[in-house]
Amino acid sequence: MLLQKIAKRAVLFAFLALGASSLVNAQSGSAGAWPTQKPIRLIAVFPPGGSVDQVARVLAPALQSELKQNVIVENIGGASGVIGTSAMTRSDADGYAFAVVFDTHGVNPSLKDKLPYDTIKDIAPVILVGTSPMVLVASKKSGITSFKQLVDMSKTGKQFSYGSIGIGSLGHLAMARLAKQAGFDWNHIPYRGGGPLMQDVLGGQVELAVGSEFLVKPHIDSGGVIPLVITTAKRSAALPNVPTISESGFPGFSAPAWWGVLAPAKTPPAVVDAMNKALNKVLKTPAVADKFKAQGIDIVGGTTETLRDFIGKQIAVWGKFVIENNIKETGQ
Repeated sequence: MLLQKIAKRAVLFAFLALGASSLVNAQSGSAGAWPTQKPIRLIAVFPPGGSVDQVARVLAPALQSELKQNVIVENIGGASGVIGTSAMTRSDADGYAFAVVFDTHGVNPSLKDKLPYDTIKDIAPVILVGTSPMVLVASKKSGITSFKQLVDMSKTGKQFSYGSIGIGSLGHLAMARLAKQAGFDWNHIPYRGGGPLMQDVLGGQVELAVGSEFLVKPHIDSGGVIPLVITTAKRSAALPNVPTISESGFPGFSAPAWWGVLAPAKTPPAVVDAMNKALNKVLKTPAVADKFKAQGIDIVGGTTETLRDFIGKQIAVWGKFVIENNIKETGQ
């Protein structure tokens, strides 16, 4: 009997010690047994069908396999990614809420009068997933078959309409810069996400669309849209026959799309680091790397500081353009 009591007390003390250890880990910022408590939310800050949603859904199953924990993609779109990013910053900073953001994240601080979060103080950068050319495509119903044709017609004063994923999106700013540089008068039509945008360009409701290669390439491959030009300085390996804007009469033009993963600012540093390491591993798996490569995404990865520095540069470059050209949420 005495031995049984001693054994029971030993088990009890072991459980108490384990609980105390977990508490210390949580308070000290250690990753501890993370992730074990609940599914991880991966918030895609744009609606279903766009590149942010697609990137999140490529990452989720591989991340779930790596972490041995359920990873759920949750679409919270609106306001060029602000609503979803805000939902992430307001989530518990316990390592179970992250957001996949797009290039709009680096523009919103300059574009919007007030954000419901501080882009620097309320966010912990996790990883820069990758970058990609954006592609200007034409609806097959538009009659436009080349960038030269589009430029020549625009120079005669003809106004074309182009869609992007929203006012202040990098696609919008890239085309606004091109139009200003060339003296064109194009009409911008903002959409709430890549899914609705591509539906309308496929249907001919809008003549032109600009979006990441990841978004538009499936529709190029299927023959649904005609690729005219890409926004990066070099041609894309995935679309080798599509010229760059830079080589098409506008030297030095470059505006790549990008995707990153963020966490609430107070997420324990050890958890952020663990998520960074997991994502770096995931980005090297064939299931993810091959998919991204096929869709024109150049994987970056790296440290959390890589993303922090990248976002800072994006805010500086495009913020200046937004301010100098008086670009507002209601239009240019």
